[in-house]
Amino acid sequence: MTDLAPQELRVLLAVGAEGGFSAAAAALGMTQSAVSHSVRSSERKLGAVLFDRGRSGATPTAAGERALGHARRVLRLLEVMAAEVRGVGAGAVVGPLRIAAFRSAALHLLPRALERLAVRHPEIAPEVRIVREVGPGTAGEVLEGRADIGIATIGTTSPVPSRLVGGVLVEEGYALVHPAGHAAPRSLPLVDWTENCTSYTRDWWAGQDWLPSATVEAEDDGAVLSMVSSGFGMAVMPELSLIGAPPSVQIADLGPDRPTRSVGYVTTPELAKSLAVRALIRELRAARPSR
Repeated sequence: MTDLAPQELRVLLAVGAEGGFSAAAAALGMTQSAVSHSVRSSERKLGAVLFDRGRSGATPTAAGERALGHARRVLRLLEVMAAEVRGVGAGAVVGPLRIAAFRSAALHLLPRALERLAVRHPEIAPEVRIVREVGPGTAGEVLEGRADIGIATIGTTSPVPSRLVGGVLVEEGYALVHPAGHAAPRSLPLVDWTENCTSYTRDWWAGQDWLPSATVEAEDDGAVLSMVSSGFGMAVMPELSLIGAPPSVQIADLGPDRPTRSVGYVTTPELAKSLAVRALIRELRAARPSR
């Protein structure tokens, strides 16, 4: 097989992003026939059909989705190579650093680490995207080549995906949160949100006779905390989500058998060796949040 050239990878990504050959050609400043020829050449080299062609455009096949993820990661590695080579001459770690994080990690885990990173490596330019930690979540962003590193929930029920590497940064416990001063908080409705728990935590919930099924599904942990603060109900929330909680809520310990959640980082084996990713991991380990 002949290797694909970087321009061929860019064409594949443009077709995937634009949903068709004509739109990809316009985005790249190429003719449609040149885009079609490039895609056919890539498919021939890879030995697989990458796009389903139809009147509505071009849709990646399963093989195409995998190819697009690899294409993003390969092109990103070329960018990292160029940045690190420039950095050697300047005696610095330079270039953009793409980070995917779920909301509470972006609010309470990343800022101190990024502050420390800016002091030590001012030439690194972090780009942070907030990603819901459901389905593929932040790990999916890394696998698809859209992020260099993801802040993810990991552990026995949410292991690091096989094609990634990672490690735990924070072990956080869950607590009961309810309106301050309420005489019978466990009688309140339960407020929850989709990202809240792994299956391990759900198993713990199932064994709690006092804990009812959630009657309200909020958009995120901020909305849950706001509802609890206004007296609407109670919630079971992890420690990261409770940093900076208002005085109108009360946080109660759930005891030694309370569920916990592991928050860590995931990246590709190749990017784990890059200077910028290594620098951020060091700062994440050093900058532990406090309630």
